[in-house]
Amino acid sequence: MSHRLLTGKVVIATHNPGKLAEMRELLAPFGIEAVSAGELGLPEPEETGTMFSENAAIKALAAASAAGLPAFADDSGLCVGALDGAPGIFSARWAGPAKDFSGAMARITAELDLRGATDRRAHFVSALVIAWPDGHTELFEGRVLGDLVPPRGTAGFGYDPIFRPEGHARTFGEMTADEKHGVDWQSGNALSHRARAFVDLARACLRRPG
Repeated sequence: MSHRLLTGKVVIATHNPGKLAEMRELLAPFGIEAVSAGELGLPEPEETGTMFSENAAIKALAAASAAGLPAFADDSGLCVGALDGAPGIFSARWAGPAKDFSGAMARITAELDLRGATDRRAHFVSALVIAWPDGHTELFEGRVLGDLVPPRGTAGFGYDPIFRPEGHARTFGEMTADEKHGVDWQSGNALSHRARAFVDLARACLRRPG
């Protein structure tokens, strides 16, 4: 597949300040100017997809069409094995309109306890789509394995405080942004699901200035 090079100004198709901050941090080395859908006053489209990639494409295409600019959209979530992959694509909805992720994390624990589940393995998934106003899209996906622990840390956002990535002693909620991304541009390795998707995207569609 031939990839399209991305330059100039883009829209981050999110109203989530945590996602926006992470995407701006990842884009910074590439000289890309980013504005969010929220800052542009764009409405949030209805996410009717059944997969992360479908919902990411819906958001990216809607923002690109409305703004007349290329748009990034991430659709991501936490998948818990003992809950048959839930909350999955409904991760944000489990937090409700108030975005109460403390309540969502408590719900996960309660449902695991209700099932008598001792298996706390889980993984984060990120589907990252870039869309252009002409309808062209590029899709990149990343995931990170780990397990669930009692909430620790106030960094990050969403379910970060209960997720401990495989091979690490601290949760995402206890890591700095740089530690959570874990990007090593020389090796191409990254830690978080969103950073792993972004590294693949950067290799295909971005060029460092100079």
